[in-house]
Amino acid sequence: MTVRSRTPRATALLLAAAVALTTAVGTGEAVAHSPRPAGLEGTWRMDGYGTVVSVENGGRLLRTYETTAVSCVPGELTATRPTATGPFRQDGDVLTVNATGPDRAEFAFADNVGHRTLRRTAALPANCHGKTPPAPETKADPRDVFDVYWQTYAENYPFFAARNIDWNATRERFRPRITRTTKPTELFSVLSEMIRPLHDGHTGLVDLTRPKEYFSGIREDTVMPDGEGRKRIDKAVLAGPVGELRLSRANGQITYSEGTDRIGFLRITGFQNYGEGDGYEADKAVLGKALDEVFTTARTRGPKALRGLILDLRLNGGGSDRLALDVAERLTDRSYTAYLKHARNDARDPRRFTPAEPVLLRPHRGPVYTGPLAVLTGRLTMSAGETLTQALLGRGPKPTLIGENTQGLFSDKLERTLPNGWKFWLPNEEFLSAKDGRTTYDGAGIPPHIRTDVFTEKELTEGGDSALAAARARLSGRPAGASSIAGRA
Repeated sequence: MTVRSRTPRATALLLAAAVALTTAVGTGEAVAHSPRPAGLEGTWRMDGYGTVVSVENGGRLLRTYETTAVSCVPGELTATRPTATGPFRQDGDVLTVNATGPDRAEFAFADNVGHRTLRRTAALPANCHGKTPPAPETKADPRDVFDVYWQTYAENYPFFAARNIDWNATRERFRPRITRTTKPTELFSVLSEMIRPLHDGHTGLVDLTRPKEYFSGIREDTVMPDGEGRKRIDKAVLAGPVGELRLSRANGQITYSEGTDRIGFLRITGFQNYGEGDGYEADKAVLGKALDEVFTTARTRGPKALRGLILDLRLNGGGSDRLALDVAERLTDRSYTAYLKHARNDARDPRRFTPAEPVLLRPHRGPVYTGPLAVLTGRLTMSAGETLTQALLGRGPKPTLIGENTQGLFSDKLERTLPNGWKFWLPNEEFLSAKDGRTTYDGAGIPPHIRTDVFTEKELTEGGDSALAAARARLSGRPAGASSIAGRA
Protein backbone atom coordinates (compact mmCIF):
# COMPACT_ATOMS: atom_id res chain seq x y z
CA MET A 1 0.00 0.00 0.00
CA THR A 2 1.14 0.36 -0.09
CA VAL A 3 1.63 2.72 0.93
CA ARG A 4 1.88 1.95 -1.00
CA SER A 5 6.01 4.52 -0.60
CA ARG A 6 3.43 6.55 1.28
CA THR A 7 4.79 9.80 2.66
CA PRO A 8 4.38 9.96 6.47
CA ARG A 9 2.02 12.75 7.50
CA ALA A 10 -0.18 13.43 10.50
CA THR A 11 -3.50 12.63 8.85
CA ALA A 12 -5.95 9.77 8.82
CA LEU A 13 -4.56 8.74 5.45
CA LEU A 14 -1.46 7.47 7.17
CA LEU A 15 -3.34 5.69 9.86
CA ALA A 16 -5.85 4.17 7.48
CA ALA A 17 -3.22 1.71 6.33
CA ALA A 18 -2.72 0.67 9.94
CA VAL A 19 -6.19 -0.78 10.05
CA ALA A 20 -5.08 -3.46 7.67
CA LEU A 21 -2.85 -5.51 10.03
CA THR A 22 -1.60 -8.94 12.32
CA THR A 23 -3.27 -10.80 15.14
CA ALA A 24 -1.90 -9.94 18.56
CA VAL A 25 -2.05 -12.23 21.57
CA GLY A 26 -2.42 -11.78 25.29
CA THR A 27 -4.24 -8.43 25.17
CA GLY A 28 -6.56 -9.21 28.06
CA GLU A 29 -9.57 -9.57 25.79
CA ALA A 30 -12.88 -10.07 27.59
CA VAL A 31 -14.32 -13.57 27.31
CA ALA A 32 -17.85 -12.98 28.58
CA HIS A 33 -20.44 -14.06 26.02
CA SER A 34 -23.30 -11.83 24.93
CA PRO A 35 -26.02 -12.09 22.31
CA ARG A 36 -24.63 -11.79 18.78
CA PRO A 37 -25.26 -8.29 17.37
CA ALA A 38 -27.14 -7.97 14.13
CA GLY A 39 -25.21 -7.29 10.90
CA LEU A 40 -21.77 -5.81 11.32
CA GLU A 41 -22.48 -4.22 14.69
CA GLY A 42 -19.93 -5.40 17.25
CA THR A 43 -16.23 -6.08 17.68
CA TRP A 44 -13.95 -7.78 15.18
CA ARG A 45 -10.32 -8.87 15.23
CA MET A 46 -8.38 -8.72 11.99
CA ASP A 47 -6.30 -11.68 10.80
CA GLY A 48 -2.82 -10.23 10.87
CA TYR A 49 -2.16 -6.52 11.38
CA GLY A 50 -2.67 -6.37 15.17
CA THR A 51 -5.93 -4.49 14.72
CA VAL A 52 -9.33 -4.66 16.40
CA VAL A 53 -12.30 -3.07 14.61
CA SER A 54 -15.40 -1.83 16.40
CA VAL A 55 -18.59 -1.18 14.40
CA GLU A 56 -21.05 0.94 16.39
CA ASN A 57 -24.09 3.20 16.16
CA GLY A 58 -26.24 0.79 14.21
CA GLY A 59 -23.44 -0.04 11.80
CA ARG A 60 -22.76 3.59 10.85
CA LEU A 61 -19.54 4.20 12.82
CA LEU A 62 -16.24 2.30 12.57
CA ARG A 63 -13.31 2.65 14.96
CA THR A 64 -9.97 0.85 15.08
CA TYR A 65 -7.63 -0.15 17.90
CA GLU A 66 -3.93 -0.96 17.47
CA THR A 67 -3.02 -3.87 19.74
CA THR A 68 -0.01 -5.87 20.87
CA ALA A 69 0.52 -8.27 23.75
CA VAL A 70 1.40 -5.28 25.96
CA SER A 71 -0.78 -2.47 24.63
CA CYS A 72 -3.91 -1.08 23.06
CA VAL A 73 -3.79 2.32 21.38
CA PRO A 74 -6.93 3.71 19.71
CA GLY A 75 -6.34 4.39 16.03
CA GLU A 76 -7.19 7.73 14.47
CA LEU A 77 -9.41 6.08 11.87
CA THR A 78 -13.03 6.91 12.74
CA ALA A 79 -15.00 6.29 9.57
CA THR A 80 -18.71 6.85 9.14
CA ARG A 81 -21.53 6.18 6.68
CA PRO A 82 -25.03 7.65 6.52
CA THR A 83 -26.80 4.28 6.74
CA ALA A 84 -26.02 0.75 7.92
CA THR A 85 -24.96 -0.24 4.39
CA GLY A 86 -22.49 1.07 1.83
CA PRO A 87 -18.88 2.24 2.17
CA PHE A 88 -17.39 4.01 5.17
CA ARG A 89 -15.58 7.32 4.64
CA GLN A 90 -13.12 9.47 6.51
CA ASP A 91 -11.82 12.51 4.70
CA GLY A 92 -10.45 11.15 1.41
CA ASP A 93 -10.41 7.51 2.51
CA VAL A 94 -13.05 5.02 1.41
CA LEU A 95 -13.32 1.55 2.94
CA THR A 96 -15.78 -1.30 2.85
CA VAL A 97 -16.70 -4.04 5.32
CA ASN A 98 -18.82 -6.88 3.95
CA ALA A 99 -20.09 -9.84 5.95
CA THR A 100 -19.09 -13.24 4.55
CA GLY A 101 -20.76 -15.22 7.33
CA PRO A 102 -22.29 -14.71 10.79
CA ASP A 103 -18.86 -14.30 12.40
CA ARG A 104 -16.64 -13.30 9.47
CA ALA A 105 -16.28 -10.26 7.25
CA GLU A 106 -13.95 -8.78 4.65
CA PHE A 107 -12.34 -5.37 5.13
CA ALA A 108 -10.84 -3.40 2.22
CA PHE A 109 -9.61 0.08 1.31
CA ALA A 110 -10.58 1.48 -2.07
CA ASP A 111 -7.02 2.67 -2.77
CA ASN A 112 -5.48 -0.70 -1.95
CA VAL A 113 -5.50 -4.21 -3.36
CA GLY A 114 -6.68 -7.33 -1.58
CA HIS A 115 -8.85 -7.83 1.49
CA ARG A 116 -8.39 -8.41 5.19
CA THR A 117 -10.37 -11.02 7.09
CA LEU A 118 -12.30 -9.95 10.20
CA ARG A 119 -13.45 -12.46 12.82
CA ARG A 120 -16.12 -11.53 15.35
CA THR A 121 -14.95 -11.42 18.96
CA ALA A 122 -16.88 -11.03 22.20
CA ALA A 123 -15.74 -7.55 23.16
CA LEU A 124 -12.93 -5.05 23.04
CA PRO A 125 -9.75 -6.09 24.86
CA ALA A 126 -10.02 -4.88 28.45
CA ASN A 127 -7.07 -2.49 28.06
CA CYS A 128 -8.77 -0.69 25.15
CA HIS A 129 -11.70 0.71 27.14
CA GLY A 130 -11.93 4.39 27.91
CA LYS A 131 -9.02 5.45 25.73
CA THR A 132 -8.75 8.11 23.04
CA PRO A 133 -6.04 8.48 20.38
CA PRO A 134 -2.98 10.08 22.02
CA ALA A 135 -2.30 13.62 20.85
CA PRO A 136 1.23 14.49 19.61
CA GLU A 137 2.11 16.21 22.89
CA THR A 138 0.85 13.38 25.16
CA LYS A 139 3.02 12.63 28.19
CA ALA A 140 3.88 8.95 28.64
CA ASP A 141 6.41 6.85 30.51
CA PRO A 142 9.35 6.39 28.08
CA ARG A 143 9.61 2.74 29.14
CA ASP A 144 6.04 2.13 27.97
CA VAL A 145 6.78 3.86 24.68
CA PHE A 146 9.83 1.64 24.17
CA ASP A 147 7.92 -1.53 25.01
CA VAL A 148 5.07 -0.83 22.59
CA TYR A 149 7.54 0.05 19.84
CA TRP A 150 9.65 -3.08 20.32
CA GLN A 151 6.62 -5.36 20.70
CA THR A 152 4.97 -4.04 17.52
CA TYR A 153 8.03 -4.99 15.49
CA ALA A 154 8.35 -8.33 17.29
CA GLU A 155 4.76 -9.28 16.38
CA ASN A 156 4.55 -7.88 12.85
CA TYR A 157 7.90 -7.44 11.07
CA PRO A 158 8.57 -10.38 8.68
CA PHE A 159 12.17 -9.75 7.64
CA PHE A 160 14.42 -10.05 10.72
CA ALA A 161 16.02 -13.29 9.51
CA ALA A 162 16.45 -12.02 5.94
CA ARG A 163 18.19 -8.89 7.26
CA ASN A 164 20.23 -10.84 9.84
CA ILE A 165 18.80 -8.97 12.83
CA ASP A 166 18.32 -10.51 16.30
CA TRP A 167 15.42 -8.42 17.62
CA ASN A 168 15.63 -9.91 21.13
CA ALA A 169 19.27 -8.90 21.31
CA THR A 170 18.24 -5.41 20.17
CA ARG A 171 15.93 -5.16 23.18
CA GLU A 172 18.63 -6.38 25.55
CA ARG A 173 20.99 -3.75 24.20
CA PHE A 174 18.71 -0.71 24.22
CA ARG A 175 16.07 -1.26 26.95
CA PRO A 176 18.46 -0.55 29.86
CA ARG A 177 19.10 2.92 28.39
CA ILE A 178 15.46 3.93 28.89
CA THR A 179 14.21 5.11 32.29
CA ARG A 180 11.22 7.00 33.60
CA THR A 181 13.12 10.27 33.16
CA THR A 182 14.58 9.70 29.68
CA LYS A 183 14.26 12.87 27.63
CA PRO A 184 12.25 12.80 24.37
CA THR A 185 15.34 13.56 22.27
CA GLU A 186 17.23 10.61 23.75
CA LEU A 187 14.23 8.30 23.39
CA PHE A 188 13.83 9.29 19.76
CA SER A 189 17.52 8.65 19.14
CA VAL A 190 17.30 5.18 20.69
CA LEU A 191 14.17 4.16 18.76
CA SER A 192 15.75 5.34 15.50
CA GLU A 193 18.98 3.52 16.18
CA MET A 194 17.11 0.27 16.85
CA ILE A 195 15.71 0.10 13.31
CA ARG A 196 18.56 1.74 11.41
CA PRO A 197 20.33 -1.62 10.75
CA LEU A 198 17.23 -2.92 8.97
CA HIS A 199 17.96 -0.53 6.07
CA ASP A 200 14.27 -0.78 5.22
CA GLY A 201 12.62 2.17 3.49
CA HIS A 202 9.21 1.20 4.85
CA THR A 203 10.34 1.75 8.44
CA GLY A 204 10.28 5.13 10.12
CA LEU A 205 9.43 7.31 13.11
CA VAL A 206 8.26 10.91 13.53
CA ASP A 207 7.64 13.25 16.46
CA LEU A 208 4.92 15.58 15.19
CA THR A 209 5.69 18.25 17.79
CA ARG A 210 9.24 18.63 16.40
CA PRO A 211 9.20 18.49 12.60
CA LYS A 212 12.92 17.82 12.44
CA GLU A 213 12.51 14.74 14.62
CA TYR A 214 11.99 12.36 11.71
CA PHE A 215 13.72 9.11 10.78
CA SER A 216 13.18 6.85 7.79
CA GLY A 217 15.15 3.78 6.82
CA ILE A 218 16.76 3.32 3.42
CA ARG A 219 18.75 0.66 1.59
CA GLU A 220 22.49 1.06 2.18
CA ASP A 221 23.30 1.84 -1.45
CA THR A 222 20.64 4.54 -1.78
CA VAL A 223 20.83 8.30 -1.29
CA MET A 224 17.49 10.08 -1.49
CA PRO A 225 17.76 13.16 -3.72
CA ASP A 226 16.85 16.51 -2.20
CA GLY A 227 14.75 19.08 -4.02
CA GLU A 228 17.68 20.30 -6.10
CA GLY A 229 18.64 16.73 -6.93
CA ARG A 230 15.17 15.94 -8.18
CA LYS A 231 15.26 19.05 -10.40
CA ARG A 232 18.53 17.88 -11.92
CA ILE A 233 17.07 14.44 -12.60
CA ASP A 234 13.90 15.90 -14.12
CA LYS A 235 15.91 18.22 -16.33
CA ALA A 236 18.18 15.40 -17.52
CA VAL A 237 15.29 13.05 -18.34
CA LEU A 238 12.99 15.58 -19.98
CA ALA A 239 15.84 17.07 -22.00
CA GLY A 240 16.65 13.68 -23.50
CA PRO A 241 15.67 12.46 -26.97
CA VAL A 242 12.13 11.54 -26.04
CA GLY A 243 10.26 13.64 -28.59
CA GLU A 244 7.90 16.54 -28.22
CA LEU A 245 6.28 16.81 -24.79
CA ARG A 246 2.60 16.34 -25.44
CA LEU A 247 1.16 15.88 -21.98
CA SER A 248 1.94 16.87 -18.41
CA ARG A 249 -0.56 16.12 -15.64
CA ALA A 250 -0.73 15.80 -11.86
CA ASN A 251 1.76 18.62 -11.25
CA GLY A 252 4.23 16.92 -13.55
CA GLN A 253 3.97 13.46 -11.96
CA ILE A 254 2.56 12.07 -15.23
CA THR A 255 4.20 13.12 -18.50
CA TYR A 256 4.09 11.72 -22.02
CA SER A 257 6.00 12.43 -25.20
CA GLU A 258 6.38 10.73 -28.54
CA GLY A 259 8.98 10.86 -31.29
CA THR A 260 8.54 10.70 -35.05
CA ASP A 261 9.58 7.04 -34.81
CA ARG A 262 6.28 6.41 -32.98
CA ILE A 263 8.00 5.30 -29.76
CA GLY A 264 6.10 6.68 -26.77
CA PHE A 265 7.69 7.77 -23.49
CA LEU A 266 5.41 7.65 -20.42
CA ARG A 267 6.96 8.84 -17.15
CA ILE A 268 5.14 8.42 -13.83
CA THR A 269 6.86 9.59 -10.65
CA GLY A 270 4.16 8.75 -8.09
CA PHE A 271 0.72 7.32 -7.42
CA GLN A 272 -0.65 9.82 -4.90
CA ASN A 273 -1.18 13.52 -4.18
CA TYR A 274 -2.01 14.55 -7.72
CA GLY A 275 -3.23 17.92 -6.48
CA GLU A 276 -6.72 18.08 -8.00
CA GLY A 277 -8.75 16.99 -4.99
CA ASP A 278 -8.34 15.18 -1.67
CA GLY A 279 -7.84 11.45 -1.53
CA TYR A 280 -7.81 8.38 -3.69
CA GLU A 281 -10.94 9.00 -5.73
CA ALA A 282 -9.66 12.38 -6.92
CA ASP A 283 -6.26 10.89 -7.77
CA LYS A 284 -7.92 8.04 -9.66
CA ALA A 285 -9.88 10.49 -11.80
CA VAL A 286 -6.72 12.45 -12.65
CA LEU A 287 -4.79 9.31 -13.58
CA GLY A 288 -7.67 7.90 -15.61
CA LYS A 289 -8.03 11.08 -17.63
CA ALA A 290 -4.28 11.23 -18.29
CA LEU A 291 -4.16 7.60 -19.42
CA ASP A 292 -7.15 8.21 -21.70
CA GLU A 293 -5.14 10.98 -23.34
CA VAL A 294 -2.11 8.72 -23.79
CA PHE A 295 -3.76 5.48 -24.89
CA THR A 296 -6.00 6.85 -27.62
CA THR A 297 -7.49 4.88 -30.47
CA ALA A 298 -5.04 6.52 -32.85
CA ARG A 299 -2.05 5.33 -30.80
CA THR A 300 -3.44 1.85 -30.27
CA ARG A 301 -4.80 0.91 -33.72
CA GLY A 302 -3.92 1.13 -37.34
CA PRO A 303 -0.86 2.27 -39.30
CA LYS A 304 -0.01 5.17 -36.96
CA ALA A 305 -0.10 3.11 -33.78
CA LEU A 306 2.86 3.10 -31.42
CA ARG A 307 5.76 0.87 -32.42
CA GLY A 308 6.97 0.73 -28.84
CA LEU A 309 6.46 2.26 -25.40
CA ILE A 310 8.98 3.24 -22.71
CA LEU A 311 7.56 3.39 -19.17
CA ASP A 312 9.90 5.34 -16.89
CA LEU A 313 9.50 4.47 -13.20
CA ARG A 314 13.01 5.38 -12.06
CA LEU A 315 11.86 8.19 -9.77
CA ASN A 316 8.54 6.67 -8.72
CA GLY A 317 8.19 6.95 -4.94
CA GLY A 318 4.97 4.92 -4.75
CA GLY A 319 1.50 5.60 -3.42
CA SER A 320 -1.64 3.60 -4.19
CA ASP A 321 -1.15 0.05 -5.46
CA ARG A 322 -4.64 0.25 -6.95
CA LEU A 323 -3.59 3.21 -9.12
CA ALA A 324 -0.45 1.33 -10.13
CA LEU A 325 -2.63 -1.55 -11.36
CA ASP A 326 -4.74 0.95 -13.31
CA VAL A 327 -1.64 1.59 -15.41
CA ALA A 328 -0.90 -2.13 -15.86
CA GLU A 329 -4.49 -2.67 -17.03
CA ARG A 330 -3.86 -0.29 -19.96
CA LEU A 331 -1.00 -2.53 -21.10
CA THR A 332 -2.71 -5.90 -21.60
CA ASP A 333 -5.71 -7.41 -23.38
CA ARG A 334 -5.97 -10.46 -21.10
CA SER A 335 -6.61 -11.08 -17.42
CA TYR A 336 -3.86 -12.62 -15.31
CA THR A 337 -2.62 -12.75 -11.72
CA ALA A 338 -0.34 -9.81 -11.05
CA TYR A 339 1.04 -11.18 -7.76
CA LEU A 340 -0.09 -12.74 -4.50
CA LYS A 341 -0.19 -10.94 -1.18
CA HIS A 342 -0.14 -12.10 2.43
CA ALA A 343 0.54 -10.64 5.87
CA ARG A 344 2.38 -11.94 8.89
CA ASN A 345 -0.19 -13.64 11.11
CA ASP A 346 1.49 -15.03 14.21
CA ALA A 347 2.82 -12.85 17.00
CA ARG A 348 5.48 -15.43 17.88
CA ASP A 349 6.39 -17.00 14.53
CA PRO A 350 7.53 -14.69 11.67
CA ARG A 351 7.21 -17.60 9.22
CA ARG A 352 3.42 -17.80 9.49
CA PHE A 353 1.22 -15.65 7.25
CA THR A 354 -2.39 -15.18 6.28
CA PRO A 355 -3.48 -17.21 3.21
CA ALA A 356 -1.92 -15.71 0.08
CA GLU A 357 -4.54 -13.76 -1.87
CA PRO A 358 -4.12 -13.57 -5.66
CA VAL A 359 -4.39 -10.05 -7.07
CA LEU A 360 -6.09 -10.28 -10.44
CA LEU A 361 -5.29 -7.81 -13.20
CA ARG A 362 -8.14 -7.20 -15.66
CA PRO A 363 -7.75 -5.25 -18.95
CA HIS A 364 -9.10 -1.74 -19.15
CA ARG A 365 -12.43 -1.51 -20.96
CA GLY A 366 -11.17 0.68 -23.77
CA PRO A 367 -8.01 1.04 -25.87
CA VAL A 368 -5.07 -0.92 -24.47
CA TYR A 369 -1.49 -1.21 -25.65
CA THR A 370 -0.04 -4.70 -26.05
CA GLY A 371 3.05 -4.01 -28.11
CA PRO A 372 6.75 -3.95 -27.16
CA LEU A 373 7.34 -2.40 -23.75
CA ALA A 374 10.52 -1.27 -22.00
CA VAL A 375 10.33 -0.38 -18.30
CA LEU A 376 13.05 1.84 -16.78
CA THR A 377 13.76 1.04 -13.12
CA GLY A 378 16.28 1.98 -10.45
CA ARG A 379 16.86 2.15 -6.72
CA LEU A 380 14.43 5.09 -6.55
CA THR A 381 11.66 2.88 -7.95
CA MET A 382 9.79 2.19 -4.71
CA SER A 383 6.64 0.65 -3.28
CA ALA A 384 3.74 1.07 -5.74
CA GLY A 385 6.30 1.77 -8.46
CA GLU A 386 7.65 -1.72 -7.71
CA THR A 387 4.29 -3.44 -7.48
CA LEU A 388 3.52 -2.05 -10.95
CA THR A 389 6.84 -3.44 -12.18
CA GLN A 390 6.04 -6.80 -10.58
CA ALA A 391 2.55 -6.83 -12.10
CA LEU A 392 4.00 -6.27 -15.59
CA LEU A 393 6.24 -9.35 -15.31
CA GLY A 394 3.19 -11.48 -16.17
CA ARG A 395 2.34 -9.44 -19.25
CA GLY A 396 2.54 -10.82 -22.78
CA PRO A 397 4.66 -9.90 -24.59
CA LYS A 398 6.95 -9.63 -21.61
CA PRO A 399 8.47 -6.22 -20.90
CA THR A 400 12.20 -5.56 -20.92
CA LEU A 401 13.38 -4.06 -17.61
CA ILE A 402 16.30 -1.67 -18.05
CA GLY A 403 18.39 0.12 -15.42
CA GLU A 404 19.03 -1.05 -11.85
CA ASN A 405 17.30 -3.19 -9.22
CA THR A 406 14.26 -1.53 -7.70
CA GLN A 407 14.43 -0.53 -4.01
CA GLY A 408 12.80 -3.70 -2.59
CA LEU A 409 9.76 -2.22 -0.76
CA PHE A 410 6.45 -3.96 -1.45
CA SER A 411 4.41 -4.23 1.73
CA ASP A 412 1.82 -1.65 2.68
CA LYS A 413 3.05 0.34 5.63
CA LEU A 414 1.60 -0.64 8.98
CA GLU A 415 1.10 2.82 10.52
CA ARG A 416 1.01 2.93 14.32
CA THR A 417 0.81 5.43 17.17
CA LEU A 418 2.95 5.28 20.32
CA PRO A 419 1.55 6.12 23.78
CA ASN A 420 3.23 9.55 23.64
CA GLY A 421 1.59 10.43 20.30
CA TRP A 422 4.59 9.74 18.07
CA LYS A 423 3.90 7.95 14.79
CA PHE A 424 5.88 5.05 13.36
CA TRP A 425 5.52 2.62 10.49
CA LEU A 426 6.84 -0.75 9.36
CA PRO A 427 6.07 -3.42 6.75
CA ASN A 428 4.23 -6.63 7.67
CA GLU A 429 3.37 -8.16 4.28
CA GLU A 430 5.01 -10.02 1.42
CA PHE A 431 4.10 -9.68 -2.27
CA LEU A 432 4.72 -13.09 -3.83
CA SER A 433 5.56 -13.95 -7.42
CA ALA A 434 2.54 -15.12 -9.41
CA LYS A 435 4.84 -17.57 -11.17
CA ASP A 436 5.75 -19.76 -8.19
CA GLY A 437 3.80 -18.29 -5.25
CA ARG A 438 6.98 -18.16 -3.13
CA THR A 439 9.51 -15.68 -4.52
CA THR A 440 9.63 -12.19 -3.03
CA TYR A 441 11.74 -9.22 -4.08
CA ASP A 442 11.83 -7.54 -0.68
CA GLY A 443 15.19 -6.07 0.19
CA ALA A 444 17.07 -6.74 -3.04
CA GLY A 445 14.38 -5.42 -5.39
CA ILE A 446 13.40 -6.59 -8.88
CA PRO A 447 16.49 -6.97 -11.10
CA PRO A 448 16.61 -5.54 -14.64
CA HIS A 449 17.11 -7.58 -17.80
CA ILE A 450 19.56 -4.95 -19.10
CA ARG A 451 21.72 -3.26 -16.47
CA THR A 452 22.73 0.37 -17.02
CA ASP A 453 23.71 3.42 -15.00
CA VAL A 454 20.79 5.35 -13.50
CA PHE A 455 21.11 9.01 -12.50
CA THR A 456 24.83 8.85 -11.79
CA GLU A 457 26.69 12.11 -11.25
CA LYS A 458 28.50 11.57 -14.52
CA GLU A 459 25.27 11.17 -16.47
CA LEU A 460 23.60 14.13 -14.79
CA THR A 461 26.62 16.34 -15.45
CA GLU A 462 27.13 15.28 -19.06
CA GLY A 463 23.44 15.06 -19.94
CA GLY A 464 23.51 11.34 -20.73
CA ASP A 465 20.78 8.78 -20.05
CA SER A 466 22.06 5.29 -20.80
CA ALA A 467 18.89 3.53 -19.63
CA LEU A 468 16.69 5.60 -21.92
CA ALA A 469 19.15 5.16 -24.80
CA ALA A 470 19.15 1.39 -24.29
CA ALA A 471 15.36 1.31 -24.29
CA ARG A 472 15.08 3.30 -27.48
CA ALA A 473 17.69 1.16 -29.19
CA ARG A 474 15.90 -2.03 -28.20
CA LEU A 475 12.47 -0.81 -29.31
CA SER A 476 13.78 0.76 -32.51
CA GLY A 477 15.38 -2.54 -33.47
CA ARG A 478 12.03 -4.27 -33.71
CA PRO A 479 10.11 -4.37 -36.99
CA ALA A 480 7.24 -1.91 -37.19
CA GLY A 481 4.73 -4.73 -37.38
CA ALA A 482 5.81 -6.20 -34.05
CA SER A 483 3.37 -3.98 -32.16
CA SER A 484 0.01 -5.55 -31.53
CA ILE A 485 -2.78 -3.39 -30.19
CA ALA A 486 -6.15 -4.41 -28.85
CA GLY A 487 -9.24 -2.71 -27.51
CA ARG A 488 -12.13 -3.85 -25.40
CA ALA A 489 -15.72 -2.74 -25.77
